[in-house]
Amino acid sequence: MKKLLVLMMVLVLSLSFIGTVAAQDDTPLKGDPDDEYVMVTFVSGIEYWKPAYRGMEDAAKNLGVSTRYTGANDYDINQQVTVLEQVISQNPAGILLTCINPDALAGPINRAMEAGIPVVTFDADAPDSDRYSFLATSNYEAGVTAANYLAELNDEKGDLGLITIPGQLNHEERAQGFEETIANNYPDMEVVSIQDGQSDQAASARAMGSMIQANPDLVGVFTTEASTGVGAATAVKEADMVDSIDIVSFDTDKGTLDYVKDGIIDATLAQGTWNMGYWGQMFLFHLNEGLLNPIGDGDWKEAGINPLPNYVDTGVNLVTKDNVDFYYGD
Repeated sequence: MKKLLVLMMVLVLSLSFIGTVAAQDDTPLKGDPDDEYVMVTFVSGIEYWKPAYRGMEDAAKNLGVSTRYTGANDYDINQQVTVLEQVISQNPAGILLTCINPDALAGPINRAMEAGIPVVTFDADAPDSDRYSFLATSNYEAGVTAANYLAELNDEKGDLGLITIPGQLNHEERAQGFEETIANNYPDMEVVSIQDGQSDQAASARAMGSMIQANPDLVGVFTTEASTGVGAATAVKEADMVDSIDIVSFDTDKGTLDYVKDGIIDATLAQGTWNMGYWGQMFLFHLNEGLLNPIGDGDWKEAGINPLPNYVDTGVNLVTKDNVDFYYGD
C-alpha cells in the first residue's frame, strides 16, 4: 500500500512538472536564441556602460535570446554613425542605442525602423527620430534629490555651492533642479557660488578651492559629474574642511566611491543604468515578438500609435557610506 501511495505521488508530481514545463514552453516570453539584440554606445570602453549592458544581458537571459555589445571606441560622431550603420546591415532583432549626437543619429535610426528593426534609445536620446522609447535619468529630478539631501544634512540652513558643466544639457538640467529646489523650498539656504568644473578633476579642485576662499560660511556643494566630485573632494580634504563642507556628487566611478567610503563625499547619485539596459531589452523583445497591442484588435502601426511610453525615468539612488560597498561590483 505504501509503495502504491508513493508511486501515485510520484505520478502526480511528474504530471505537474510536465504541465509546468509545457506552460513555460507556451509562454510568449520565450524567445529564439538565434535572435540577437545589439547595444550600441560611444566611448564604448568606459565603465559607465557596463551596468547597462549587464541589465540587457539579464533580461535576454530571462527571455532566452542573445545580445551583443558594440560601439564607437572614441567620442566621435562619425565613428558611431558608421558602427550603427554596420549593425543595421546585419539585421538584428532590435537595437538599444545611446546617441552621441541627436541629429547625426536620427537618419540611421529612421532607416533601421523602416527596415523593421525596432530601436529604443537610452541615456542620451535622438528625440526627433522615429525611435520607440527613451529610458534615462531625469536630470532635473536628480538635482532635486541632491538639494533635498544637502538640506537634510545641514538642518535646512547655510550657503551652498554648485560645480557643473555649462553648455551641456544634462548638467544644466541637474543644476536647474538643484537651484530651483533650494530657492523654492529652503528659505534659510542659498546657492552662493556656481563654478565650471570643465569635466576635469584638477579644474574642479581649483574651482572648489576658490569657492571655499570666497565663501567662508559654505556648508555644502553639489557637483553634477563624477570628475568634478573627485576634484571638489580633493580640495575640501586639502583644506581640512571635510567635517564642515558636505559634498553630493554624481555617478559611481571608483574614485567617487572611494571618497564616499572614506567619508569625504557624503553621497553620490547612482543612475539607474541597469534599469536602462534591462527594460530597454524588454521593450525591444515585446516589439520584435509582436506582443504589444494598445488598441485591441486594431493595427497600432497603421494607426500611427506608439505602443511604448515615449520616455521612462529610470531614477537615481543615493549612495552613502552605508551602502557604498554594494556599488563596487559594477
